[in-house]
Amino acid sequence: MRRSSIQVIADILRLGEAGKTEIMYSANMSFFQLQKYLGFLLELKLIDKVTIGNPIVTYRVTRKGLRLLKNIDVVLAMLELREED
Repeated sequence: MRRSSIQVIADILRLGEAGKTEIMYSANMSFFQLQKYLGFLLELKLIDKVTIGNPIVTYRVTRKGLRLLKNIDVVLAMLELREED
């Protein structure tokens, strides 16, 4: 079954802090998808870009991102319960 965009976003936010390669493999996505989602999450301030050194960059979930993740988890749990009915 294909994951929704919401599920992909949740998978990225669950990582906490990670580099592009780790995010790409952990969230099981292509580099093109990764670029799209990182841009979206950065624009909404759900993640921050953290420069550790040159050229080392990681992406860290923000408080706003953590709040969104909690809400996504609640909704996904409710939908799973609904499917069992």
